[in-house]
Amino acid sequence: MLAMGGELASSSTSIPTTDPNRGLTEAEVHARRARFGPNELPQPQSPALWRLALAQVTHLFALLLWIAAASASIAGMTELALAIVAVILLNGIFAFLQEYRAERAAARLRSLLPLRVTVRRDGHEIVIDARELVPGDIVILKAGDRVPADVLLLEGIDVAVDVSTFTGESVPINPSPGDAIQAGTSLTRGRAIAVVTATGANTRLAQLARLTAAPRRQPTPLTRELQRLVRIITVLAVSVGLLFFAVAVFLRLPVLDAFVFMLGVTVALVPEGLLPTLTLSLAVAAQRMAERRALVRHLEAVETLGLTTVICTDKTGTLTLNELSVTSIWTPAGSARLFGQGYEPDGESDIEPGAEASVRELARAAALAADGRAVWRDGRWLPLGDPLDTALWVMVHRIGLDPDTIRAKAPVLRTYPFDPHRRRSSVLTESQLIVKGAPENVLPNCRNAEQARQVADRMAAEGLRVIAIASRPVLPGSASDVLDPDTLERELILLGLIGFSDLPRSEAKEAVARCRKAGIRVIMVTGDHPATALAVAREVGLVGDNPLVVTSAQLPPDDTALGALVDRDEVVIARVAPEDKLRIARALQARGHVVAMTGDGVNDAPALRQADVGVAMGRSGTDVAREAADLILLDDNFATIVAAIEQGRTTFQNIRRFLTFHLTDNVAELAPFVIWALSGGRVPLALNVLQILLLDLGTDALPALALGVEPPSPRVLDSPPPRFHLVDRSLLVRAFLVLGPTEALMEMIAFFAVLSSASWQPGMTVPSETILLAASGTAFTAIVLGQGANAIANRSDDRPAWRVGLSGNRALVLALAASCVLLLATLSIPPLARIVGQAPPTALGWFLAALTVPAVMLIDALWKTIVRRQPSG
Repeated sequence: MLAMGGELASSSTSIPTTDPNRGLTEAEVHARRARFGPNELPQPQSPALWRLALAQVTHLFALLLWIAAASASIAGMTELALAIVAVILLNGIFAFLQEYRAERAAARLRSLLPLRVTVRRDGHEIVIDARELVPGDIVILKAGDRVPADVLLLEGIDVAVDVSTFTGESVPINPSPGDAIQAGTSLTRGRAIAVVTATGANTRLAQLARLTAAPRRQPTPLTRELQRLVRIITVLAVSVGLLFFAVAVFLRLPVLDAFVFMLGVTVALVPEGLLPTLTLSLAVAAQRMAERRALVRHLEAVETLGLTTVICTDKTGTLTLNELSVTSIWTPAGSARLFGQGYEPDGESDIEPGAEASVRELARAAALAADGRAVWRDGRWLPLGDPLDTALWVMVHRIGLDPDTIRAKAPVLRTYPFDPHRRRSSVLTESQLIVKGAPENVLPNCRNAEQARQVADRMAAEGLRVIAIASRPVLPGSASDVLDPDTLERELILLGLIGFSDLPRSEAKEAVARCRKAGIRVIMVTGDHPATALAVAREVGLVGDNPLVVTSAQLPPDDTALGALVDRDEVVIARVAPEDKLRIARALQARGHVVAMTGDGVNDAPALRQADVGVAMGRSGTDVAREAADLILLDDNFATIVAAIEQGRTTFQNIRRFLTFHLTDNVAELAPFVIWALSGGRVPLALNVLQILLLDLGTDALPALALGVEPPSPRVLDSPPPRFHLVDRSLLVRAFLVLGPTEALMEMIAFFAVLSSASWQPGMTVPSETILLAASGTAFTAIVLGQGANAIANRSDDRPAWRVGLSGNRALVLALAASCVLLLATLSIPPLARIVGQAPPTALGWFLAALTVPAVMLIDALWKTIVRRQPSG
């Protein structure tokens, strides 16, 4: 703590010394408040609302759609231009609201500093708002209080401070007068008088908070993939559009008509519904995560979670409950094991035969030596006072005794507080002196401690925090006026040793096992002692027979060597500093990993910002950590991150599903233009631009949205994280060479069959506009029905469509029903049919269009069979 507070304490030299007995005067308070400002953490600089909104409609894909809308407007196609603009704006509004809601939810979690604090001013103790504190104020703190600013301890009685938010250590420290204590820590025991050395933006807490404002070093994987996809679609759409424009000019079409054809081709190749589908898919995933107690602050983090290859997790409060609990007792007469949940007083004990009397004697002494208890609050048992003393109170209950009754029968007459140099404390009753403390500081004063030293070493090697309790009888009234405890703490009789563990979360072991099955490495990165960290790692299954346990001092200074060292299974890194976490994240990212960093402390914030996905604890975590994170676990449960990764992988698969669906239908929409161009204009266009837009924004978009919310598969975590692009060769081959051509072929067969039934041949003029509209309606119908089959086929990567069906995705059932309603409306309602430019198919047209469904399903099943039989490489 001295090292942590050193530089802050030095900053206080410019502050005049304050009389601890009187405190500041009102005049001094006003002067210092004007100089230093209020005692509150600087609010993170949130982007202006207009900037946040503008960003949703100016990214690369949106710009491509703006260009398409402008081109349609220039060509006089006002309806088309307005429709595209509506798509851009609706998607932008949806994305903006989701981002804004997440920012507001995170802002409501700011609660690190206390609201009220006791200070001494003008010789009187008063309670003020913590934001009114100024440097030089004299503050009075008691057990349970949060430290409201950086302070220097002046006086302390048995003071213990929980610094886990900074160091990750679950064991409180015991500062001496002259030591610095940081804002955001809390007193777990004792009473302290301290002088404020720094407030608000000048505290160490604020310095770490500012690190969270730094921009990310690199875009998320989803952002990179979308940029790549936009480049592919842009080049493809513009190139093919220009090619068709050249062909149209070559065929001596008017320039305006050639431009309209070019625009139709471009619109056919640009999946206008992609962005709404993507945003909705991420938003639904975020909502599902919220139902599992995980708050998503940035939508991109959903997909990034699905690509995670390494989780760097803290121990305290993440894999463990951050609750000290007695699990092992040793006495010279025998041992005992205790079982229970957290600070829940109810539990069980397993005492060796013949040791019951000794264990009960040890429990009675512990009840007198401990000044803490558990209280029921907010639906859970919470410590009141020092967690170690609370754990002793719980231990006494689990052994079957009542600590309150014990204390009533033998009142404590005098307390000798814990001293960091003696590392022990003692209490004096009418007839007994009881000493508790570190074994190495208690056992030398005991007469029967030979075997206990070996037992203490063994318990420490198991990762337990060990204390010794000893006593000696005193004559009534003979020691009550002794001021020096060392005079009394001699010739002690050892009662026993007590081992404490910070219990792992019950779900942690299964969560770690699921991560391992999913091909995700879990690395423990903690500020705790290596032996304690290793014991917890073994208990949750994070390490096996060949663990690598290193401390901060043993990490190589070179990042390349660091990455090579930790990029393996069964790794525990202990005694880490904040800069170590940053280096570890960077080193793993440099080796191609997608890194998720979990944490709850202020010290975790820089690494949470650096990681691809920062995961903070929402219940026990600090405000600074939550601001730096992408994902907040509202229940502080490590298992929740596994559920989030499961949803992230599902989202990744869903994005690939609806991309395949979109691109497949684009082939069918483009086919009429290709045939028209190749025929030199001798074949009429099967579809017009408005029909293509209706397909993209209506019958195509609805099933795509349903595919975007496909529920997780039970096998989604049975394989390693995906390492391929969203759009890769497999997806393109399936869309452009398998499913797309099948849809296009059935569409054009139906179109030509209807025309041929009216004695039409290529190069001839279509007999009547009625038959052309019916043929166009047939082509439109074939695509819509093919889209339904395509949607069902894309629900699985390895099973045929008839085995997948529609069960499990109610949204897809509704989407296909809506597509059919839209199809029938635009065919059978005359005003709509005239606007779209089509008519109901003939009987032959209906029959051939319906054949598109089995055709797509059969070809898809054949393709999946071929892919399954290929070697996995």
